[in-house]
Amino acid sequence: MNWLNDVLQNDPDPTETREWIESLKAVIDHSGPERAHHLLQDMVELTRRAGAHLPFAPTTEYINTIPAHLEPKMPGDQTLEWKIRSIIRWNAMAMVVRANRKPGDLGGHIASFASSATLYDVGFNHFFRGPDGDHPGDLIATQGHSSPGIYARAFLEGRISESQIDHFRMEVDGRGISSYPHPWLMPDFWQVPTVSMGLGPIAAIYQARNWKYLESRGLSPKSDRKVWCFLGDGETDEPESLGALSIAGREGLDNLVFVVNCNLQRLDGPVRGNGKIIQELESQFRGAGWNVVKTIWGSYWDPLLAKDHQGMLRKLMMETVDGEYQNCKAFGGAYTRENFFGKYEETAAMVANLSDDDIWRLNRGGHDPHKVYAAYTNAMQTKGQPTVILAKTVKGYGLGSAGEALNPTHNTKKLDDAAVRAFRDRFKIPVDDEQLKDGNIPFYHPGEKSEEVQYLLERRKSLGGFLPQRRRKADESLVAPKLEVFERLMKDTGEREMSTTMAFVQSLNIILRDKQVGPRAVPIVCDEARTFGMEGLFRQIGIYAPAGQKYKPVDRDQLMYYREDTTGQVLQEGITEAGAFASWMAAATSYSTNNLQLLPFYIYYSMFGFQRVGDAAWQAADMRARGFLLGGTAGRTTLNGEGLQHEDGHSHLLSGAIPNCRSYDPTFAGEVAVILQHGMKRMIEEQVDEYYYLTLMNENYSHPALPEGAADGVIKGMYLLKDAGKAKKGELRVQLMGSGTILREAIAAAELLDKDFGVVADVWSCPSFTELRRDGYDAERWNRLHPEDKPRKAYVTECIESRPAGPVIAATDYVRNFTDQIRAFIPRTYTVLGTDGFGRSDTRANLRRHFEVDRYYIAHAAIDALAKDGKMTAKDAARAIKLYKLDQEKPNPLGV
Repeated sequence: MNWLNDVLQNDPDPTETREWIESLKAVIDHSGPERAHHLLQDMVELTRRAGAHLPFAPTTEYINTIPAHLEPKMPGDQTLEWKIRSIIRWNAMAMVVRANRKPGDLGGHIASFASSATLYDVGFNHFFRGPDGDHPGDLIATQGHSSPGIYARAFLEGRISESQIDHFRMEVDGRGISSYPHPWLMPDFWQVPTVSMGLGPIAAIYQARNWKYLESRGLSPKSDRKVWCFLGDGETDEPESLGALSIAGREGLDNLVFVVNCNLQRLDGPVRGNGKIIQELESQFRGAGWNVVKTIWGSYWDPLLAKDHQGMLRKLMMETVDGEYQNCKAFGGAYTRENFFGKYEETAAMVANLSDDDIWRLNRGGHDPHKVYAAYTNAMQTKGQPTVILAKTVKGYGLGSAGEALNPTHNTKKLDDAAVRAFRDRFKIPVDDEQLKDGNIPFYHPGEKSEEVQYLLERRKSLGGFLPQRRRKADESLVAPKLEVFERLMKDTGEREMSTTMAFVQSLNIILRDKQVGPRAVPIVCDEARTFGMEGLFRQIGIYAPAGQKYKPVDRDQLMYYREDTTGQVLQEGITEAGAFASWMAAATSYSTNNLQLLPFYIYYSMFGFQRVGDAAWQAADMRARGFLLGGTAGRTTLNGEGLQHEDGHSHLLSGAIPNCRSYDPTFAGEVAVILQHGMKRMIEEQVDEYYYLTLMNENYSHPALPEGAADGVIKGMYLLKDAGKAKKGELRVQLMGSGTILREAIAAAELLDKDFGVVADVWSCPSFTELRRDGYDAERWNRLHPEDKPRKAYVTECIESRPAGPVIAATDYVRNFTDQIRAFIPRTYTVLGTDGFGRSDTRANLRRHFEVDRYYIAHAAIDALAKDGKMTAKDAARAIKLYKLDQEKPNPLGV
């Protein structure tokens, strides 16, 4: 054992050490490695208790975790499965190459699926459970670039037609299929959108956690279903890919399996050319408490490893870096003999009787179905831990000189005729040269009655049906609470002051008391419940904790103490906006993944929402999420004292870009209640695939009663809050619009205008400039396409035209673009005020003066607009500046 000699070189007592090792080897030979592992653990514990420092080794040898003699026997017809896998490979390749031989240069990826075909195939044939029958079904998060392979399998299954795969990436006319997994575009097929790298892994973790949460609360029966998440080794550099590993390990999510396709390459080159990505990932996952299964070498390596008595092959495997492993696959057997095995006499001798072709055929574990089956079986049997399978593969497997293991492989989307023929020959596809004539690449289907298709269908039937498949609606629609239930929130509060945040909390408490909807509500916070006044929920419904509460909280003697419970309803995620949002998305899509409607409410600092997790917000839209996002402490002047990175002046611009996100900035409690009730009706009663964003403030003030009949206007985006009455002869009038806390400044400005200048003002509450814009452009488009019909009017246009003449001034706590987005539909002089620039710390009054959105600047803007309309004069505008003490030389708050 050469490796032992190396170890003993600097040993102060080599004889004793050799005796210990020989004794341990005897235990392994007699009782197996499990017994040896147990003994070593006890010895380590004893040594540590004696005070010795034992460094933790986070990695193991660069060999398979499951040794060959412990591999379970793989069932099924492996010859037939290879044929099926080869046909799928061919059709996946043909799909992309055909698309790129048409005009338009549609793109696509061949190499990713080529490397992972076996990983998917073994899963679909033996492990992935469909939702037919009693089993709820697994969830498969497919690596986005591998979508052609999933389509190719569905084509053989008869779920996707040849016409559809021939229109890959050609969706506009409704004939084709999407480039990547997009539930919005293929709502009956894809379960999870994943191609924005890193989002699939974090979403998978919180989906698995959500299932445990539902089981603990008794909303779902316990099950052995699993979330299978496929990702690439290069993708693990995304912070979201590995950032939430600890929660999966901490909460023992044994319903979660990561399959990392370690082809050692990312888009431009090696993932870790000078290192070993598999070892690096092993250390990270093991440190986070995961069960790690390395599937590095295929069966052709087993005889070599079996005769590696001196340990030199293992030593060589550990020493070789990934960049060199890439060379070995790219340059063939002769290169590998000389540059890999040739490094040591012992390893060179091990392959002396192998030809160069034999060496080239030494396969990687991710391409060996027997090794993959063993790894998946281990994952299925592991209890109390999530599992990661690190499967070593070759990028572009099967592409030969056209792209196998080469740096440009990822972008391969075109193959020349010679490469296509070589691919056909390698996988024995029964397509002759005549069929490939003139650049043609036909799809191949062996026939519905063929042995291959019948086998494939039988395997899926035995596993509960096809995957991926998506449920559009839950079987059960919930009845939203009636608006009358929120009646007290729509009344005048008199002298009692509160914030819209408290209006939301009171609304949430009403919802929680609803017998049908209450148990389905999922309040989510990321360590800010006390900030938002939600600590009362801790005792009322408890904080979800899989292990319960093993300690006595320091505030146990208080009414609203920190209570954790296995059946807790609040998800207190800690300081992780990305994790909390992924948790929200899991609950917001439960209607589809679990056939169980949930109603999640995620409240957070609005600045830390769409700006920080905007990619995930888009993913949620694609996944047809339903739920409420609450941007607390919103606006650039409301959160006084916090400063630049906390004060939000643009979240509504970001949310407004998401087509199925409906955004509101309410000012009063009645508006909050109306929006929440409407959203519930739409999402859980009518099951419409949209989600709602409400900005909430922490400023306390009294709230007027919601005007009778105003509810419809709240939802549409505006209603008349203060009616200045019918026009009088010679009257000067303006229209003031606002939302959030700045609406109250507009109300105050109306009083100033009347008192100081005799100008009357109608005041409009505009809870959603976003909805007004969408409605306006919808009307504009309809008119453009229906030139001979009676033109439609935008709702905001109708509202403004219903009032006497006069300019319109809009002011909010957000940047000017927010209100400027409806300019096209305002048929009068239109002035917008907003909080462009960086936020800063100060009092609310000073901040509003700084950003020029307080009552004085609004009033002055109204006088200025009237002057521009010829109703007043420049002297009037100058008088307003002097009267309201506006600093004409003050620097622009934009600051640039």
